Amino acid sequence: METITLVGLRESPLSVDEVLSSVGDPEAGGTAFFLGTVRDHDHGRGVRNLTYEAHPRAERDMRGVLERVVADFADTGRPVRKVAALHRVGPLAIGDTAVVVAAAAAHREEAFSACRRLIDDIKDEVPIWKHQEFADGETEWVGAC
Repeated sequence: METITLVGLRESPLSVDEVLSSVGDPEAGGTAFFLGTVRDHDHGRGVRNLTYEAHPRAERDMRGVLERVVADFADTGRPVRKVAALHRVGPLAIGDTAVVVAAAAAHREEAFSACRRLIDDIKDEVPIWKHQEFADGETEWVGAC
């Protein structure tokens, strides 16, 4: 059984259905997913749009995050069955889907916990940067070193 079913960076719109169907498993009693969307504000400032850019190793690093989460849960004796993650790159508009992650497990507790770990670790560790354009015309890079 392939535990990591889908991982990638895409310039095209992301499909929640694709992610959820990729983690479908008859032995999973719970599936949790997180959908991140572009909001119209950040820290009290209006946002017009944004662009995500990724380092060439970002997809490899994202796969590494998924592998580590799967291994960590296996070590607890309450493994996840399947995980998936997609992140958008390029220009996005307000309301667009920026990231989708999902985890399926025998029980909801593991599914929720794994899903939370996936999105938190992807945001913390994968070199994807956000360039925001604010309503006042100013811009800002988020996550860039």
